Amino acid sequence: MKRVFIVHGWSGYPGECWFPWLKQELEKRGFQVSVPQMPDADSPAMDTWVPHLANAVGTPDKDTYFVGHSIGCQTIMRYLQSINGQVGGVVFVAGFFEVLKLYDAEEQEIAKPWLETPIDAAKVRNAAKNFIAIFSDNDKYIPLENETLFKQRLGAKTIIVKNKGHMGASDNCPQLPEALDAVLEISG
Repeated sequence: MKRVFIVHGWSGYPGECWFPWLKQELEKRGFQVSVPQMPDADSPAMDTWVPHLANAVGTPDKDTYFVGHSIGCQTIMRYLQSINGQVGGVVFVAGFFEVLKLYDAEEQEIAKPWLETPIDAAKVRNAAKNFIAIFSDNDKYIPLENETLFKQRLGAKTIIVKNKGHMGASDNCPQLPEALDAVLEISG
């Protein structure tokens, strides 16, 4: 059975924005879908988020897929660089490498390890066969230059949507058809 793990972002939770909608749409199509509550979501830390995801996944295989939002994308990449074997693919929504807009000292301190600890893009590429990255043209946190980084570093297909902000709870985004289409494309 094809499994999908949806990883929410910073200050996120499983029932926000488009996550319940995507879970329901994928389950209608026969996927097993999990949206784990990540630990201490208001202060996301690599040393807790990555092992938490690994524990939720158990044994990954080619029928394992991921959808990440924002820092959830970072979590997925850091998880993938740590595994042996290959998963089916990943959909990144509002993801970033080291380019992020932060607004206060507390955010900068929380984000610092995520931004300064390099991601081994070659290991990430080896761990999945398909990557699609979705960006909004008016995201207040994720500059569009990340689109180029996902293309260059992961060979990701990229999609730019119009006027959807950060595609999170504060952007009134209860559905994200582009994410559903991307999962269906990488798993088809």
